[in-house]
Amino acid sequence: MIIRATVLDTPTDPFAGGELRSEEDCGLLVEHGVITARGPFAEVRAAHREEEVLDLREGMVLPGLVDTHVHFPQVRVIGGLGMPLLDWLDQCALPEEIRMREVDYARGVARDFVTGLVDAGTTTALVFGSHFASAVDVMFEAADLWGLRVATGLVTSDRILPEPLLTTPERAHEEARGLAARWHGKGRLRYAVTPRFSLSASDALLESCAATMSELEGALFTSHVNENLREIEEVGALFDGASYVDTYDRHGLVGRRSVLAHNVHPTDAELATLAARDASVAHCPTSNAALGSGLFPLRRHVEAGVRVGMGSDVGAGTGFSMLKEGLQAYFMQRLLADEGLPLTSAHLLWLCTAAGAQALGLDDEVGDLSVGKQFDAVWLLPEAGDPLAVGLGNAKSPLDALSKVFALGTTSDVAGVWVGGDQIAASRWRMPPRR
Repeated sequence: MIIRATVLDTPTDPFAGGELRSEEDCGLLVEHGVITARGPFAEVRAAHREEEVLDLREGMVLPGLVDTHVHFPQVRVIGGLGMPLLDWLDQCALPEEIRMREVDYARGVARDFVTGLVDAGTTTALVFGSHFASAVDVMFEAADLWGLRVATGLVTSDRILPEPLLTTPERAHEEARGLAARWHGKGRLRYAVTPRFSLSASDALLESCAATMSELEGALFTSHVNENLREIEEVGALFDGASYVDTYDRHGLVGRRSVLAHNVHPTDAELATLAARDASVAHCPTSNAALGSGLFPLRRHVEAGVRVGMGSDVGAGTGFSMLKEGLQAYFMQRLLADEGLPLTSAHLLWLCTAAGAQALGLDDEVGDLSVGKQFDAVWLLPEAGDPLAVGLGNAKSPLDALSKVFALGTTSDVAGVWVGGDQIAASRWRMPPRR
């Protein structure tokens, strides 16, 4: 099949001099889910006369969006505003997470969660799972049914949290191995080793996480780090003054397959460790703003050589839309003034697509729409008269058009989503013309 569309992507890093790539009448030949030719539509069509054409020129096509930190059990508590992190956990998140022990309830939440991802155009996600293995199973089931690229796993804690959410190092290891045996490497799924945060994880539990990582080739490691100043103080007290990053690093858990969420308040030494280990950080701007956690120091991360992707968080974040997260990231850097990093819409697209793919070790497969990549894509098609439609109709350049996408775009503008060339449904669906 040939996709005919205006295509925008960022195959090279704008933070390192890369630019937005835009083609107004682009042809993408997709065979067995992979882009095998790209160029002006007329040229691609001339070379492949027998192929069906899917005409998406009314809107624009972007790479599938990548969410590097999103909590599956928290979808039904979005909007609990007015509290800092630890209070919000006690009053909103943790009571809801205890409900995940009921499998039928967890299955309904997983359905809501996956629908939310798809409706927002998110095709790849590193999902913070549940403390209950049965709930993680239904999360994997839902992701597999929809064909999404998802990594998730059992969330583990052995102190501080309410008793139903606690485990032991031995049980955590055993349950993780069972989940990984069922799901790791199945279809587009991977396992993610997931202690909640070192605040609720002893050295023994973190050591069991390290054992699981060593046994699972291709598994990811994810947790939280340096989100809230009070949290950081308590972690230091529990670990004899160690830095938050070091609580993981001392167990060998900081590496190329590690994605640590937030990192709003890192020390220079911690940034140096993250860079030396080639680890990644998930920036969750709406969550940071909603909880009052602080303004993310993107410039310090970039200058230290730390890879940054984007996360919606969900729960503390305010929805699934990576477009909203990109816009909020832009706002945060503006508020930081000279300490912030000026961002263009190309930077925002990179953070929401290719940077996330890099963080998850999937940059050979997804993140942009180059030849050889999987056709993971989102088709944006605002309704006539919609503010985004008006904005796009008056855009002065592709970069300006993309700026309007981040400023005005919502989940209602997502008209189609593809993963590996497979068309997957969304709540609003307009079948494009075929000819």
